[in-house]
Amino acid sequence: MAQAKKIALYMVIVFVLYTIITSPQRAAEMVQIGFEGISSAAQGVGEFMTQLIK
Repeated sequence: MAQAKKIALYMVIVFVLYTIITSPQRAAEMVQIGFEGISSAAQGVGEFMTQLIK
């Protein structure tokens, strides 16, 4: 099982590097979308906690 995990991790790393090398513009857009999603989620949690306190 550990061997399969290690192989899967290497495959993901190779895929990410391939994407960055072949299409850096698209890779940058994907990272930006990811950070915007995380930011929106954090903002939603903050608003939820604020409403709980009120």
